Amino acid sequence: MNALIPPRLEHFADVAVEVAAPLEVGQAAGALRRVIPILGGSATGHGWTARVVPGGADYQRVVGGTRAELEAHYVLETDAGDRIYVHNTAIRHATPEVTARLMRGEPVDPADVYFRCLPRLETGSAALGWINDRLFVGGGVRRPAAVELQFFLLA
Repeated sequence: MNALIPPRLEHFADVAVEVAAPLEVGQAAGALRRVIPILGGSATGHGWTARVVPGGADYQRVVGGTRAELEAHYVLETDAGDRIYVHNTAIRHATPEVTARLMRGEPVDPADVYFRCLPRLETGSAALGWINDRLFVGGGVRRPAAVELQFFLLA
């Protein structure tokens, strides 16, 4: 029997998601609930580019003043016209001081924040259909008006 092959990471895309001001719902079920509308953005992969279609949102639960549980839903439309549905779950964790600055929309040093994600990608495109059968991981940085992400294929 052959040994298991350990997974490796292959860069899939850099994604910049432009966001609006958060809509704070308030405290619910032990966390601060927020909804952040997605306004647009762009993505660049190997040999392709895409735009982030306006209309998605990032649904957040901020727990204990230090951890944000994120769930973003949006669509990428490639330069070839293919569409990719993105359902990205993430955890962002920082000290209470850094988290408070993020919540106020202030810039922070990315080294002060743990931000990792599990994007699930779906498409009806024949050319990109292979992504339906793959797993992806990534990391991100929150900027005042955008979220910058890198997605990696778990090969």
